[in-house]
Amino acid sequence: MSRIRSAVTALDRRSFLAATGAVGVSAGIGLALGAGGGSDAAAAAPESSAPAVPAPRTAPSPTPTPAVPARTTLDSVAAPRNNLAAFRRLGEGPGWHRVIRERLAPAKKGRADRRTVLSSFVQLTDLHLVDVQHPVRTEYLRARQLSSWRPHEALTVPGAVSLVERINALTAGPATGAPLSFAVTTGDNTDNNSRAELDWFLTVMSGGRVTPNTGDGKKYEGVQNSGERLYWHPEDALRDPDKQLGFPRIDGFLDAATRSVDSPGLRIPWYSTVGNHDSLASGAMADRSGFLAEFAVGDRKLFAVPDSDADALAKALTAGSNPAGGELVDLLRREKRRMRTVTPDPLRAPFGPREYLRAHLDPACTGPGPLGHGYSAANLDSDTLYYTFPMGGNVIGVSLDTTDRAGHFLGSLGTAQLTWLERTLTENKDAHVVVFSHHNSWTMTNTHRDPARPGEARHTGDEVVALLRRHRNVLAWVNGHSHRNAILPHGSFWEISTASHVDHPQLARVIEITDNGDGTLSLFTTLIESGAPYRTDFDDLSQTGLAGLYRELAQNAPGRGTAGVGESEDRNTELLLSR
Repeated sequence: MSRIRSAVTALDRRSFLAATGAVGVSAGIGLALGAGGGSDAAAAAPESSAPAVPAPRTAPSPTPTPAVPARTTLDSVAAPRNNLAAFRRLGEGPGWHRVIRERLAPAKKGRADRRTVLSSFVQLTDLHLVDVQHPVRTEYLRARQLSSWRPHEALTVPGAVSLVERINALTAGPATGAPLSFAVTTGDNTDNNSRAELDWFLTVMSGGRVTPNTGDGKKYEGVQNSGERLYWHPEDALRDPDKQLGFPRIDGFLDAATRSVDSPGLRIPWYSTVGNHDSLASGAMADRSGFLAEFAVGDRKLFAVPDSDADALAKALTAGSNPAGGELVDLLRREKRRMRTVTPDPLRAPFGPREYLRAHLDPACTGPGPLGHGYSAANLDSDTLYYTFPMGGNVIGVSLDTTDRAGHFLGSLGTAQLTWLERTLTENKDAHVVVFSHHNSWTMTNTHRDPARPGEARHTGDEVVALLRRHRNVLAWVNGHSHRNAILPHGSFWEISTASHVDHPQLARVIEITDNGDGTLSLFTTLIESGAPYRTDFDDLSQTGLAGLYRELAQNAPGRGTAGVGESEDRNTELLLSR
């Protein structure tokens, strides 16, 4: 038996792709769109050559949810049980084994008996909690590309709650057995930069009751009962494209999708990192005219446009040539006759960086802590969304803000933040450092100047990689955005990108850091699914049933890519480092 010694300390609760072409970005624009892994004797595959917000509307005591097993993808993975059918039903499939990757250091014998655990935590990314009735959404881009709108996105809230339930069930890391100390979200917590969505996210994470509905409150006013053939209509007999692919008719689906959901909240402290969908309209547009903000809370919504308009808007958003979103504003101004009337709602208003900070600092959203979930009053004073936090075992976490406020869904860092990052790494040269961000290195190519800081240059992912390589105390860069699993070696550290929880395969990742006592460190990565059952019942519209349906609909979403799962070396791994 391994003699693993834990150096993880309790956290002070009051302390602190388009570029890859692999997976569509979010539906807002929809484009460019075996346990015991710590054993030396475990089966290992060879490494491949991988390159002011309204107060939350919460209930203080959510109702109990069914017990969720403490399993990971080492044990089993959701898999189709009828591959030849048009609509694939899911069941329990075989788990993914752990791959030992020795690109940056050798795996020395006996290390399992010498290990000291430094940190053990969970990464959640790209939850994309969606207000599916939001007027600024561009679902009609599906006319150009099916993957631009998700048939399952009305169920993002029960899906996210089910992921929280799984994390609560785990309690300990699967590789070391050390208690999970905290969780980190790596951005795109919301989808439409909507105050309602921000409220839902904070409540799901901290605990309480969420009603994923805006507008009328008594009726659904989105695209799925619009009669437009472009979308899946679950409650009628319309032969829409999705039903032609086997999607079912489910009476009562829309009422169920918009009713209240109870979240137990995470039982461990959690930290928040911001993404482009948490900062920009549709995750891409920095409209400073005020038009989109006014349209968001108004009483009109566009459900369909001519194919030529969809194609032109899609190309403009993908290119990012007008990051202020002028093409969308022009489209909405000229398409008034095609719009339908919806119930206005001030909670659909966008939020800015300061509102995002204040919402996190609201004591009502603290849950297990820490207050602010990494953010502090100092961030409000400096208008920044980056910070450091303790991870235990002489490990420091650094959370970055990679969104370019000038617009576009690709990221970058401003000079001030890059300078702060280098200073932070230098000041903590005797500690291990893990960097967290939303964007990954290959999706940080947007160098539009921030209008609020026109004299400040923007810096790409390649520049960030070069900076991190200069500091040997950096162990890993953990991120999301691309909606796919990918783990890349960068000479002296590992870049760990995790698939989203909105698109197939809907995963989060446990990361455990150990000192092997032989001049090497190991980073164990283990993917986890939500706690929803694999088998679904179309008549089960309970909260748990909807979470299972969320997974199955995502598995069958037309146009979904296959790259999100990644290769075996991108999933459950032991990543070696020399130190």
